[in-house]
Amino acid sequence: MNNHTILWADDEIDLLKPHIMFLKNKGYEVVTVNNGRDALDLAQSQHFDLIILDENMPGLTGLETLSRIKQAKPHIPVIMITKSEEENIMDQAVGNKIADYLIKPVNPNQILLSIKKNLHSDKLVSEQATSDYRQEFGNISMQIDDARDINDWYELYRKIVFWELQLASTDTNMDELLNMQKLEANNNFTKFVKKNYESWVTSDEHPLMSPQIFKNNVFPLLDKGEKVFFILIDNFRLDQWHTIKPLLSDMFTFDEQLYCTILPTATQYARNAIFSGLMPDKIAKMFPDLWVDEDEDEGKNLNESPLIATQFDRYRRRCRFSYNKINDSDAGERLIREFSNLENNDLNVVVLNFIDMLSHARTESKMIRELAATNAAYRSLTESWFRHSSAIDLFRKIAEKGYKIVLTTDHGTIRVDNPLQVVGDKNTNTNLRYKVGKNLSYNPKQVYEIKQPERFGLPSPNVSSTYIFATSRDFLAYRNNYNHYVKYYTDTFQHGGISMEEMLVPIITLSAK
Repeated sequence: MNNHTILWADDEIDLLKPHIMFLKNKGYEVVTVNNGRDALDLAQSQHFDLIILDENMPGLTGLETLSRIKQAKPHIPVIMITKSEEENIMDQAVGNKIADYLIKPVNPNQILLSIKKNLHSDKLVSEQATSDYRQEFGNISMQIDDARDINDWYELYRKIVFWELQLASTDTNMDELLNMQKLEANNNFTKFVKKNYESWVTSDEHPLMSPQIFKNNVFPLLDKGEKVFFILIDNFRLDQWHTIKPLLSDMFTFDEQLYCTILPTATQYARNAIFSGLMPDKIAKMFPDLWVDEDEDEGKNLNESPLIATQFDRYRRRCRFSYNKINDSDAGERLIREFSNLENNDLNVVVLNFIDMLSHARTESKMIRELAATNAAYRSLTESWFRHSSAIDLFRKIAEKGYKIVLTTDHGTIRVDNPLQVVGDKNTNTNLRYKVGKNLSYNPKQVYEIKQPERFGLPSPNVSSTYIFATSRDFLAYRNNYNHYVKYYTDTFQHGGISMEEMLVPIITLSAK
């Protein structure tokens, strides 16, 4: 913690020699002045890591000095010390982005704590996170081995995401160790899904899954007379929720859950299951005009509003609802301008497509791939989008009206890096995490295969259709032009298969404060 230089301005600086000696003994170089003018001159001509200002100085006051320093050197943290407890002085200091505000008399340890908070917090947080994760490593390993039911997996995934966020800013190799644990967890999660998925689909004993979302999380709110916004962010993971959550915490309280998506974890299947309340095979049989098979050219998600209507009809529920899909900022801003049109509805469904578009753009654009090179960078882009988008304005508008929000997604996404060869005919779908076709060639030990789709709630485009799913960080690569294919798609974000990131996704009820 040595080699940091501090500038301290106080008109009674001679009385502070014990404090200054204390800091010097802790390894800090302290330069002193007794007025704001000299402090400003030195701050502009020399390098300082931190500045301490007395608020009540003759000539330039502490607040005036603070304001000018922030104009000249906005990156330098400034600690203000004052005898005054007047709220307006505190407000002005905070308004000028003060780093800390101490009220006299102060002891040396108070000042040291403030300095550490401003100069060493990243290092101290990193060291503590690393130490805590080392202690938690064994517990996570045991949880991976002992996870038996879906609640165990929810708890384990929450813990892994927590540590992923904690370790993201550290400069140690602990995040690499966590990635190894996450890989091990995903391998075990795959075994868990393979063992249980068919029984989930065919019995009443199953976790909350895509077709039950409206019945479980939307209908009860409508029954209480609440006006509800159902907002679905396509391709939205738990770690991304934690990234945008702080931006909403001053507007809402949260009731947070996880649920398990159906397979394939792809929009055509999972989102249609949410909106219809049915498994995909039932949609195809009951509403053939609303289901589009994999080998058809028509868009796969053009019938979402009619599917919502079928769910309300099936449950004999009368509900006035709207449906809006937001693909760009113009559409989002238009929805906010026309917000009054939504207020007469019991339910307003909004689909936000940005993150899915980002995921696809990252695959296709070298620039976006560089911007979202890691999971941490991917989260950062999510946060930046939400902070500056019309989406947050929509949430703010809903909070002002006191309406409820059910926020969720149809599936998550995973960064893939391990190619598996597969051969299919020209009618085989293009998704890299699952394939459906009648002439697939693959290694059955490397994938999860479903040879009787109807037993798993899936439609069969052909009599002999087979579904295969990539697991963990695998992706399915065609044998033709294999090397180019592998190079192009390695380290891209994909969805459709089996992993915690794709299947264990957030569903949050937001209540306005």
